[in-house]
Amino acid sequence: MQPRILSNQLEEKIGQEVSLLGRLYALRKMGGITFAVLQDKEGLVQAVFEKEPAEIKVGSIVKLSGKVKREERAPGGVELEGQKLETITAVKEDYPFDLSKKELNLNINTLLDHRPLSLRHETQRDIFRVYGSILEGYSRFMRENGFIEIKTPKILGAASEGGSNVFSVNYFGKRAFLAQSPQFYKQIATGIYERVFEIGTVFRAEKHFTSRHVNEYVSLDGEMGFIENEQDVMEMLENCLRSLFNFVAEEQAEILESRTVEPVLFPGGKFPALELTEIKKIIKEKYNYEVPADTDIDPEGEKLAGQYAKEELGSDFIFLTKYPVGDRPFYHFFDGDKTRSFDLLFRGIEIATGAQRIHEYDMLVDNIKKFGFNPDDFTFYLEAFKFAMPPHGGWGMGSERLLYKLFNLDSVKEAILFPRDVKRLEP
Repeated sequence: MQPRILSNQLEEKIGQEVSLLGRLYALRKMGGITFAVLQDKEGLVQAVFEKEPAEIKVGSIVKLSGKVKREERAPGGVELEGQKLETITAVKEDYPFDLSKKELNLNINTLLDHRPLSLRHETQRDIFRVYGSILEGYSRFMRENGFIEIKTPKILGAASEGGSNVFSVNYFGKRAFLAQSPQFYKQIATGIYERVFEIGTVFRAEKHFTSRHVNEYVSLDGEMGFIENEQDVMEMLENCLRSLFNFVAEEQAEILESRTVEPVLFPGGKFPALELTEIKKIIKEKYNYEVPADTDIDPEGEKLAGQYAKEELGSDFIFLTKYPVGDRPFYHFFDGDKTRSFDLLFRGIEIATGAQRIHEYDMLVDNIKKFGFNPDDFTFYLEAFKFAMPPHGGWGMGSERLLYKLFNLDSVKEAILFPRDVKRLEP
């Protein structure tokens, strides 16, 4: 099999005749000249035909042949003097929207209903190229800092959070659940490897109809042993995000610039951190908004906290800490009525939740009972603690929310290849 020539390699082939394989992305006729734009895995390349090529529908898979020449106005600064355009696989009908437009400008339902096609648009491809770099940047940082990657089961015999927002499935006649998080397993693994991470799918059976929630997403989890308190976890997560976004900015500089993506604003020192009670007071005094009493902090409160962090503290990030015991899972370490836990907001939306965990067996069993659960339902989990666990803590972070806020998209669903929400089970 001969090496395939790609659109990003044409700079090295000025003056040569080449053949490219890809999709016919656009076709325009102007004054007897035909402009054909081919899309391959690396991007777009334009060919100019002085003699009209064979009739081919936009969207078809084609072979484009021609001589490479420099043209600064063309995509990539080069174009082809078109010689031949051949069909490999023809489309059966016209696209439901114009793929050649610079922006798709589709409503969210049309965008997602035709996801196999809308993802072919360059703007959509760019979004998920950046997403790939987010995942790679996370993995790189974690490995460089001594974390071992693990993969945990997604079909469980008990709900990992002990709550009701779980999907129930029939598992060979038994009731099982889709994992809400890898929580128990990553804690157990911390007792083995000390530092572990996972990039994996989690499921939440929450009936949300919002632009920021989905029922299936990819979580970036980390768990680390031998910590002093939650501050160690927060410091590691901050370092991770600095490294991750710097990696993305380097790897995807061209896309971020062409899409006019606003650079991530990092503070000069550490990420700002405020206790939950303190940020509520600031929001009320500064923005005349009171967070509802029946919530720890609502979406409007998060938005205003993010605004405060940017305007007053020079940061796109802010940690909210010391959540009440009743608002956190039973395995969060606590001092009195407050947990050693945090949420991390990025541009006004929660992207990560973390905490120091309870590592003492008796304390954990007692807390399970206080939360109204039966310790017998957590036998395999508790076994690790019965035989000693180090002080440890970690986080879970929504990968798609990073992408959502980085590109300032209208909905987190646009940051997922094939999203799942309350009403959407396909494509």
